[in-house]
Amino acid sequence: MLPLVDQFLDHLTLEEGLSPKTRAAYGGDLADFSRFVQAAGVHSASRVTRKLILEYLHALRNRGLSVSTLARRLVAIKVFFRYLVREGLLQRDVTGVMEAPRLWKVLPGSLSVKEVDRLLAAPSGETPRALRDKALLELLYATGLRVSELADLKMEDVHLEVGYLRCTGKGNKVRVVPFGDVARKHLDRYLREARPALLKQRSAAEVFVSPRGRKFSRQGIWKLLRGYARRVGITRRVSPHTLRHSFASHLLANGAPLRMIQEMLGHADIATTQIYTHVDEGRLKAVHQQFHPRA
Repeated sequence: MLPLVDQFLDHLTLEEGLSPKTRAAYGGDLADFSRFVQAAGVHSASRVTRKLILEYLHALRNRGLSVSTLARRLVAIKVFFRYLVREGLLQRDVTGVMEAPRLWKVLPGSLSVKEVDRLLAAPSGETPRALRDKALLELLYATGLRVSELADLKMEDVHLEVGYLRCTGKGNKVRVVPFGDVARKHLDRYLREARPALLKQRSAAEVFVSPRGRKFSRQGIWKLLRGYARRVGITRRVSPHTLRHSFASHLLANGAPLRMIQEMLGHADIATTQIYTHVDEGRLKAVHQQFHPRA
């Protein structure tokens, strides 16, 4: 496809009078798209499908590019395909009805169950920090808390014996979130062994503390999570919100009611939670195959 891209860029320069800077921007965007297409085993513009273009845009999103950048990339692709049709080099423009990404509901990034397993297994050893990190990651995935909610979590808010915590979220709204036996086991050990060692006879209201005996900051949690993600070979951008999204997506995939997920996430409006119904395409397909009479 690259010769066609060069031909298109020459057209923009000679016929449309585009500046060298704009030509370079189009060229960079289309070169990146061409590499993606070729890596997918497609070597002709006529074989490019709408599905492949969407896969490219979602791959860019997973690389951490902004929605505005995605919109610019799609504009370059649409102008390119429109040119190919106009010049008789292509019969049909597959981009004709595609919306700009700025109009999409941005799907949250999440990890697969196997990736989460690797991430949660990353803290190793018996040091106070390792025990703290293990408990922190397990609780973050078990509850779907926001990073600020986790950092602000107080000792009085955790009820180990019954496996739930009380959380103050946006708008100072308090909610109750359960957590399972695995998170409870690691949290219990952290509270008994590691937290007193980190505090060194100092006192703190928060559950998670730094080696200086202070509240473990949001920035510290971000840094910790990124470090462990790199350690286990997860190359895309991972944040505390990634585990929150994974929590919701995995619950939905296993049949949890959307209303219950809304309660646990602390969403005021279920429309916010409904974005997760767009994520698990595999589950939707399985449901269709199971229940549709002509599947």
